Amino acid sequence: NWKRGPFEMIDELGAEWFASELKKLGRPVPKLVEMVGSGSFYKVENGEQSYFGTDGTYHAVVRADGVLLLKDIKLKSKPVFKTGSAALWDIGDGALCLEFTGKMNALDDQVFAAIDQALKITGPDKQFKALVVYNEGSAFSAGANLGLALFAANIALWPQIEELVAGGQRAYKSLKFAPFPVVSAPSGLALGGGCEILLHSDHIQADAETYCGLVEVGVGFIPGWGGCKEMLLRYQAAEAKASDKLTGGKQLWFSPKNTPMGPLRQAFETIGTAKVAKSAADAKDIGYLRDTDGITMNRNRLLFDAKKKALELVNGYQPPVQREDIRLAGPSGKYALEMAVADLRKTGKASPYDVIVCEALARVLSGGEKADWTTPLKEDDIIKLEREEFMKLARRPETLARIEHMLDTGKPLRN
Repeated sequence: NWKRGPFEMIDELGAEWFASELKKLGRPVPKLVEMVGSGSFYKVENGEQSYFGTDGTYHAVVRADGVLLLKDIKLKSKPVFKTGSAALWDIGDGALCLEFTGKMNALDDQVFAAIDQALKITGPDKQFKALVVYNEGSAFSAGANLGLALFAANIALWPQIEELVAGGQRAYKSLKFAPFPVVSAPSGLALGGGCEILLHSDHIQADAETYCGLVEVGVGFIPGWGGCKEMLLRYQAAEAKASDKLTGGKQLWFSPKNTPMGPLRQAFETIGTAKVAKSAADAKDIGYLRDTDGITMNRNRLLFDAKKKALELVNGYQPPVQREDIRLAGPSGKYALEMAVADLRKTGKASPYDVIVCEALARVLSGGEKADWTTPLKEDDIIKLEREEFMKLARRPETLARIEHMLDTGKPLRN
């Protein structure tokens, strides 16, 4: 069993009951099971976990060096702050941990409230000096709470939906430009909004078995919490780095970093096809993780590694500067992307509603009607476009059909 060892499972069944069932089956009862009797192999006293040894006494559970588990911290402490969907934990040495706690660790306004509280108590001369985003669920986060979105859309609560989108944008932007390091430590699924929070972190320390992706198009949306913007910036930075290596850093007007369509095409393909990384290493190849981000092979060491990195970043930490020089292709780039989608529609590789969703995505990634290569945009300009297109799609019945189908079947609807 990957989640529990044999003695933990016996404890759940009851050691005494387990022994009696073995006897009924005519099987020998292991001596250790006889020794524990009506007790348990593990117990917690005064916040410390102990195990039943072969000598018939209990011994403290000692973790190996480099192993730090949130479940151990929970045994001996209470959350610093808690909402219905998130909690903040003191993990020692001035590090604060943000844990998602909802079903599939879905994200909602309760998570944003916890982020807001983390911002109040973390930073220079405050209680904490760094933030780690981490949990021990099977999924880091499956993204936004779709059930809540469907309910709100069905009764036309458009202001509430727009506030959820705007609230997520504010929360993630606050994390990105916070005066303290933010390290995200995902494991398992990190989809949609769960992937977007990674993109806004100073550093990602990912478990090797991390499957992240911006999958919103599958439910009729585009990324609305800054995912479009961050993927554009990632691809632009990667292209500029490759260009500088090729040109020796010379400022050549015809160099790859001075052409807008490369990063735009990459972001459009990644988001438009809802590309999900098959591992943390694959996430680096796709661009969700940067070359500087880390990978932890043993999940039990993930929180330790993330905390260590967060604390290393504290001394001399300088938050990133908001970009006001983002150059995008504008309408001509949008038309080029739309032509590519139209060709996919003709060959049956894109459904009718795929075309509509991709047109919305193309408008955001190209910078809108007023953008062109000579007119720089701000980060806020792009997330404003995200919010506009997200709300247009939210009002369409095809999007509601996709959400409902996903909730009912767990699979995307190709309408």
